[in-house]
Formats: sequence, structure tokens, C-alpha cells
Amino acid sequence: MNIYVSGALWMLGAAVVTGVVAVLARRYQEAEGRVSNNEAAGHVFTIVGGLQAVLLAFVLISLFDGVSSAETGAKTEANALVAVSWAADSLPEPARSQIHKVAKDYGDTVRDVEWPQMHADQQVSSDGDKQLDALHKSIAAVTPENDAQKQRLDDANTSLKALYEARQDRLDAANGNGVSTVVWIALIVGAVLSVTFPYVFGGTKTRTHVFIVASLAATITLMLFAIYQLQDPYTGGAEVGPDAFDAAIDRLTR
Repeated sequence: MNIYVSGALWMLGAAVVTGVVAVLARRYQEAEGRVSNNEAAGHVFTIVGGLQAVLLAFVLISLFDGVSSAETGAKTEANALVAVSWAADSLPEPARSQIHKVAKDYGDTVRDVEWPQMHADQQVSSDGDKQLDALHKSIAAVTPENDAQKQRLDDANTSLKALYEARQDRLDAANGNGVSTVVWIALIVGAVLSVTFPYVFGGTKTRTHVFIVASLAATITLMLFAIYQLQDPYTGGAEVGPDAFDAAIDRLTR
């Protein structure tokens, strides 16, 4: 199902359920004392709602930063791969051809094998690690013949180190558990309390009361849905793609 349709259905469902509950609460709840509860309930609602809003904002900002870091990391990894291959242009054979081939194979593995596995939330294969080990061995076996080759060899080692680090960051993000259970419990309990408190308020007309409660429930549901979709940068609504590796492979095959 389309993510936007799914999100809209969740919001609509939350609004309908809370709206129906609000109507029933108004119909069967004693009216006496409801208006006098407004001041006390308002203070508590301000605290609960404020804490919930802060928590929602904190989690969402953290997740947005995670998605941005995943996109930047993919570009860093792809650029480092290209830099390793380009640095090999000045190295002697057979290392030059070996590095070019393994670099291209690594790019294909990340794009065609690892990325679908990350998208499906599966364990990433070890092929990429083996190819990076082969790159390292090919570079380590080079004996530079002049200062120019020594400089390019240093460049290749530096880029390879950046490639390793970016790869590990990507795998750590893909293997992460997203939002922790404790935070989810806090989010859900806070959401329930935030939506429940308006039921004890009095003074407003039923239609107005239903609209307020339904709007609040729909808004909080939207935030929770966004958190759920963004908690894994390679699946769900975020779904960082292998675009950087498409560009890298294109440069490596020119």
C-alpha cells in the first residue's frame, strides 16, 4: 500500500475512533463538575502534552538526522571507492588492473546485492567484505617505483580507509533496531494520555469537542506514523537508495 494512503488511513482511523469515544463520553458521562474540572485538567494536560510534544520532536529530529547521515554516508562510501580506483591509475601492473576490477565488483555488490538485502531488512552478505580485503591486499602488495607512485599509493590507502569506515557506518545503521522499546512505550503512553485528557473537559459543544479530540488524535497519529517510517533509513518511508553507487559505477566504467 502507498505510504501516503497508509498514513492517511491511520490518521482517519484514529480520528474516527476518538471522535466516537468523545460522543459516547459526552452522552453517558455526568455533566456535573465537568466545567469545574477544566482548570485543574488544563494544568495537567499542559504538562503531559508539553512533554509528549518535546519527546515527539526529539525523536523525529534524531531520525531525520539519521536519514541525512545515511545519505551522506552513501555518497562518502561511493566517492571513496572511485578515489581508490582513480589512485590506482598511476600504479604499476598487475595491481592497477586488479584494483580497477575489484572496485567495480564492489560497487556492483553494494548496489545489486547489499542494498536489496538492507531494504528487505535481511543480513548483508559477506561478499563486500571479501572484496574490500582483496582491495587492501592488492594495494599492500604494490612497491612504488617513484615518488609519484608513492603519493598515489598513499592516496589509495587513505581512500580505502574512508571506504571501510563509511561501509561500517552503513552496516551499523542497517543493523540497528530503530527506536528503542522504552521510547516507543513512552511515545504511546504519552499519546494515549494526551488524547484522553480532553475527555474530562467541559463547556464546549459536542461537535466542537469531537473536532478537537479527533484533530489531536490524528496529529499525534501522524507523528507516530512518521517515526515508524523513519526509524530505519533503508526501509519504510525514508528508503535511502543506492543512487550514489549508480553514479560511482558509471564513473568506474567510463
